[in-house]
Amino acid sequence: MKSGKQRRTEIKDKRARQKQLQGEKKIPAGALTVCVALLAPNNSYSIPDFVRRGYYVDQPFRCVDCVKEEVWTAAQQSWWYEVAKGDVFTRALRCRNCRRKERARKVEARRVHLEGIARKESRKGTVKGD
Repeated sequence: MKSGKQRRTEIKDKRARQKQLQGEKKIPAGALTVCVALLAPNNSYSIPDFVRRGYYVDQPFRCVDCVKEEVWTAAQQSWWYEVAKGDVFTRALRCRNCRRKERARKVEARRVHLEGIARKESRKGTVKGD
């Protein structure tokens, strides 16, 4: 049994598809349609721009680390929101290279942290054994 919210999103998605079939909405070249049913649930009363519009478009952005101009493509947005179930109110902040560097930095920081905890625990064990 589906909740009212799930049913409403299905109805809205179906209506949007019907409008597209009727030709009421003209989708620009390179844009991809939004499948609302695949989006992760959010507890917000507002609707993201791409959902209201009905399709994803390429969005330019500037990387916060290297300040390089990049484009978040419609295909990347579709994957992020519908497949990876990313939050619908997030935007791209870093280019691909900077995302890899940031991910590696976090992994290294986590490794160092866990090593420190293990070292601290091993010291406790040797003190108690004496």
